[in-house]
Amino acid sequence: MAKPLFESHLRSLPLLRRGKVRDLYAIGRERLLLVATDRLSAFDVVLPDPIPEKGRVLTRLSRFWYGKLVEGRYPHALIWDFPLERHLFPEELVEIEGRTVVMKRLKPLPIEAIVRGYLLGSAWKAYRETGQVCGIRLPRGLGLAEKLPEPIFTPSTKAEEGHDINITFEQAAGLVGRHVAERVREISLAIYREAFAYAFERGIIIADTKMEFGLDEAGNLYLIDELLTPDASRFWSREDYRIGVSPPSYDKQIVRDYLEKIGWNKKPPAPHLPPEIIRKTSERYRKVAAILMGEE
Repeated sequence: MAKPLFESHLRSLPLLRRGKVRDLYAIGRERLLLVATDRLSAFDVVLPDPIPEKGRVLTRLSRFWYGKLVEGRYPHALIWDFPLERHLFPEELVEIEGRTVVMKRLKPLPIEAIVRGYLLGSAWKAYRETGQVCGIRLPRGLGLAEKLPEPIFTPSTKAEEGHDINITFEQAAGLVGRHVAERVREISLAIYREAFAYAFERGIIIADTKMEFGLDEAGNLYLIDELLTPDASRFWSREDYRIGVSPPSYDKQIVRDYLEKIGWNKKPPAPHLPPEIIRKTSERYRKVAAILMGEE
């Protein structure tokens, strides 16, 4: 296994910013180079220890889903086979190999497009308090982690710091315009439904997922960023699923459980992770990707 990558350092391209996981570089004025590192965040704080192969897993799985569900159906901004001038950064090539995608420069929408098929997390809390999730009234008597009668579109804000805030569809329409909001909802639900059916046949439940969209200068809508990865979705094993309990998920849940156990205050600086937690987390990312891509 290659050495994990916490930060990329490409001297030939201007670094625009480092996100929680991705490093963004400028390729001229019209494109961005996204490098998926092995950084991991928990409770909105980036941890000091990278998770080996995480960035490559996110990249490969996103590419798989784009090829299966998006290409030829919905406009998107990602260019998977952009001819990078690799001779400009030969020394860094090994560390970024399999981690990159080029994206058109667009204006990201100020909302997260979230689709939920099961009742968990903030949706469960809202349901117990109001019987609704993001303004959508649900049937009475649903249990924790229960499958919803139909998948629902539950947008949220995109916070620069702290947690995103769940909003209603009407609030989302107020932020991006009704036509755009309706199209985002339509595409998100369609992609989720098809992905859910595919994954379910392979023993994986996609409980929920989030997508991101952006606009070009002409107002055309594009799907952007990662798609249906463990960082953007809640994946469960179909065998482990039970109503009334929160099933273990194929993501960073092991890390969150460990941090809760040691009583971390969820403020920087984050503590280091034990080698065993790092190893198990890497295994879960790689395992679910292999199942979904038909490699296991």
